[in-house]
Amino acid sequence: MPDPGETGVSRGADLRDEPLDVEIVESDVVFDGRVWDVRHDTFLYNGERVARDYVDHTGAVAIVALDDEDRVLLLQQYRHPIRSRDWEIPAGLLDIAGEEPRETARRELAEETDLVARDWSPLLSIHTTPGGSDEVVHIFLARGLADAPEVHAREEEEADIRLAWVPLDDAVDAVLAGRMRNGILASGVLATAALLRRDERASR
Repeated sequence: MPDPGETGVSRGADLRDEPLDVEIVESDVVFDGRVWDVRHDTFLYNGERVARDYVDHTGAVAIVALDDEDRVLLLQQYRHPIRSRDWEIPAGLLDIAGEEPRETARRELAEETDLVARDWSPLLSIHTTPGGSDEVVHIFLARGLADAPEVHAREEEEADIRLAWVPLDDAVDAVLAGRMRNGILASGVLATAALLRRDERASR
């Protein structure tokens, strides 16, 4: 088997995505949407003009809310593009100018679940669909949960949100079996399970 180092691919802490600035010849908003836009870019790459359309996204946050029994809070709501009430973790758009992602996460957890958390830590950040969108979702782990001081009203797709406390292992099993297919949920619960296993090994 060839040595991975021979392929020029970094390993360990040096294994990472590589930012690249390309020359953008033209950039136009071709659809001005209510939540996000579609942008058409023409850029130079490998000596050629390349044109791509993509969703110009505000970015978002998501929260893995984990209680003292290692249960994760999931919510189910209707998502029209997939014609399904899928299971998700609490999430929301970075749509307030100047608001830090952690503060957005605090606000979204309260607004969607009527909970607050004592302990917050960054879990991971993901590009959800890099071939068609520039969306970045910052996922946080929230612990030390308690009821929020006020209950929030919900409308439209959020009006019939269903909340459920699910053992983390059951959520991992459902993701791996393909019973829950939301990408942000999958990333969050798998990362949380990996983090807890790493912390357990470190404490031995």
